[in-house]
Amino acid sequence: MTRLNLLLIEDHAGIARQVATFFDGLGWQCDHAATGALGVQLATGNLYDVVLLDLNLPDIDGLQVCRAIKAGAPSNVPVLMLTARDAYEDKARGFNDGADDYLTKPFDLRELALRCEALARRRQLHVHQEMRVGPLLLLTREGRARYGEAPLALTQIGFKILLLLCREHPHAVSRSALIAHLWGSEPPDSDALKSHIYALRKQLDAAGGAGLLVTIPQLGYRLAIELDSRAGQ
Repeated sequence: MTRLNLLLIEDHAGIARQVATFFDGLGWQCDHAATGALGVQLATGNLYDVVLLDLNLPDIDGLQVCRAIKAGAPSNVPVLMLTARDAYEDKARGFNDGADDYLTKPFDLRELALRCEALARRRQLHVHQEMRVGPLLLLTREGRARYGEAPLALTQIGFKILLLLCREHPHAVSRSALIAHLWGSEPPDSDALKSHIYALRKQLDAAGGAGLLVTIPQLGYRLAIELDSRAGQ
């Protein structure tokens, strides 16, 4: 199975523990939020492959949480709703508010894992093989990049960093989000991200993109490319 990074928004401690334990056995990372407010905070501040969302939360209705995640998440993350509401009208409301899939309780954990994989895979199919952001061109399938006509000699991690920055442009990407994207829950002991950022910036500078990779103090990094020069992705 592909390693996934998931967010579970579920107030029932027993269910949350069972799901997290099962995913841990698959080698997946699963963050947990017991309230809708914390769920929105995590989903809009981090990068996840899939969000698992219970509709019956103690503070905010799950449909409102879904709308907030779809509006504010840094990428178009799939939302899989988990609920005991199995009426057609409930499902219709969920899909209308942005849900990508629906699973009623009680559910088989193996089916839940299969659905998560399918949602993550479907999302990847929508990622273009070629991405342009201003003078940058990334060939995502081949793992190669250019600045203007100059090829960039990037490591695999350097390419992943640049690709994520391009996908999230014009927004900044936090250090924590980059680290989770690159290494999951097991980052290197040293400040490896800083070294990779330095190497990527050096490549961009040498190709004529001096000042393109900007550090945002206390947050992370972004690409300094004007919006009107950004090509469709």
